[in-house]
Amino acid sequence: MLRLPDHWVWDSWYVQDDNGRWHAFFLRASRALQDPNRRHQRAAIGHAVSTDLRSWTLVADALVPADAPGWDDLATWTGCTVRGPDGRWYMFYTGVGRAEDGLVQRIGLAVSDDLTTWHRHGTEPLVEADPTWYELLDRNMWYEQAWRDPWVFADPSGDGWHMLVTARANHGAASERGVIGHATSPDLVTWTVRPPLSTPAGFGHLEVPQVAVVDGKPLLLFCTNAVADQRRGDRRIWVAEAASVLGPWDVASAQPVAHPHLYAPRLVPDGERGWALIGFLDHVNGTFVGEITDPVPFHSPWTGPDTNAAQVAAGQHR
Repeated sequence: MLRLPDHWVWDSWYVQDDNGRWHAFFLRASRALQDPNRRHQRAAIGHAVSTDLRSWTLVADALVPADAPGWDDLATWTGCTVRGPDGRWYMFYTGVGRAEDGLVQRIGLAVSDDLTTWHRHGTEPLVEADPTWYELLDRNMWYEQAWRDPWVFADPSGDGWHMLVTARANHGAASERGVIGHATSPDLVTWTVRPPLSTPAGFGHLEVPQVAVVDGKPLLLFCTNAVADQRRGDRRIWVAEAASVLGPWDVASAQPVAHPHLYAPRLVPDGERGWALIGFLDHVNGTFVGEITDPVPFHSPWTGPDTNAAQVAAGQHR
């Protein structure tokens, strides 16, 4: 479990180095803000390391908002980290700027040789929403321009790279436009925005998307909160299946993952234990917790929390 006494932590993502150590990158903001709802516009990307996904050592932050004026000079949000063919590490992240009051989301890139020291790639965003398929900022339709949470993975046939994005289609009912955005690249630097890999299916947005092959099945994991999904009660984590990691994803048939307090989890391989979910504890007994859980065993199809998950659900956190 990762809990910081002076900071809330929430969305996270994970990568393993050549020595087998796990690196967690996560959003963090000072508890001195007092109101956790203020954390989003104060977020930086923290960094911790572990050998077992359970005991974490905090190290220097990976990325903080840029100096003004910059497209990401307000906050840096959720992303992913991959190893490039050149041996360097590529961190794709969401950024928002002060000029637009944090309402317009774009995707940027930082690069590292050692997973510790990160340098932004240029001064401009890497990937932006294309109005050909995606909704731009329209306060009459939605409260922000959704183009965030990039998840990057290699093409299964070796033809470059794919990026999944939390996005909204430019058509349909305002509360139901959430889709999985898509972009492709031959080299991790030059990206082309493509049509979405899903169609609107009743969700306002599909947050922190991830694909993985679990027990031979390509799965899409995503989240939605009460603001974006008022018809499904407290079911907030979802899994959809497809014939390929490239979809298309039938989001309408997605099945809920039952857990009362977990949000924005990632699927990670947990050694001989198999696949697990690691995410953050959201609200427990009406109070925002803001800490990252130990791995919660995951099976396909999802069979519900086991003892570990039940302990988390009961609020037995530090």
